[in-house]
Amino acid sequence: MSGPMIFFGIVAIAVLVAILKTAVIVPQKAAYIVERLGKYRCTLDAGFHILIPFLDRIAYRHTLKEQAIDVPPQQCITKDNIAVDVDGILYMQVMDPAKASYGIGNYLFATTQLAQTTMRSEMGKLDLDRSFEERTMINEAIVKAVDKASDPWGIKVTRYEIKNITPPRTIRDAMEKQMRAEREKRAMIAESEGERQSKINRAEGERQQAIALSEGERARRINEAEGKAKEILLVAEAQAAGITKVAEALNGNGGIESVNMQLAQQYLTQFGNLAKTNNSMIVPADLSNVAGILQACTSIIKKS
Repeated sequence: MSGPMIFFGIVAIAVLVAILKTAVIVPQKAAYIVERLGKYRCTLDAGFHILIPFLDRIAYRHTLKEQAIDVPPQQCITKDNIAVDVDGILYMQVMDPAKASYGIGNYLFATTQLAQTTMRSEMGKLDLDRSFEERTMINEAIVKAVDKASDPWGIKVTRYEIKNITPPRTIRDAMEKQMRAEREKRAMIAESEGERQSKINRAEGERQQAIALSEGERARRINEAEGKAKEILLVAEAQAAGITKVAEALNGNGGIESVNMQLAQQYLTQFGNLAKTNNSMIVPADLSNVAGILQACTSIIKKS
């Protein structure tokens, strides 16, 4: 092979290598930082780009997607001096690739450390019991603090989530005993409330029953009294009607004779009964005076 052919082959290979080194394809949701002779030149967005060989180079590659960073467990001291292990997940996104490249050496490590220190600070403001209830407040405080500190780095912290708050074993045992006692207390309260309500219901039922019985007795007595009153009224009306009839009969023709006959008959009947029912017999002093007695009764009737 002649010398010129070898030369052109070498030149072709060099050109090919230069094209491969200078042709850059940036994927979607990514950004490349280009330096020219060691100085920041530009930021390449998604697409095809050509660089100047031997002058430009890609110094940093960043993803613009939201990233989830695992924050390792750390020991925090609560306000009531209890050591707990807390871990979480930090969600962040690169907003300015140039600041993320030159504003800090490693923004992932920096944001993680900042989240841990802020977590220790926030946990120190709360008692252990409140720390389980105030997770949302702690998350918001960490996001606010880390986002403010990472703004010069071109980083946007979107949210932070606490995964676990792990107290010591002795504290967990005490909390379990406390929860067990609390559940037993609630059960006893519920049972006593049930018994109380049951007694109230029974007392109310007995009260209603007593009221119903008294109302029934009252109605019965009223009905009996009304019945007796009507009975007395009817008897009185019957007696009055009978007396009226007797008076009318006396004033009629032969009324006096009929009464005299009736009185004589009753007298003789009662006199005979006295003789039957008593050992001693009452005899008028003068038996012939019976007619006189009947005549006296008749005169009384006439006067009335």
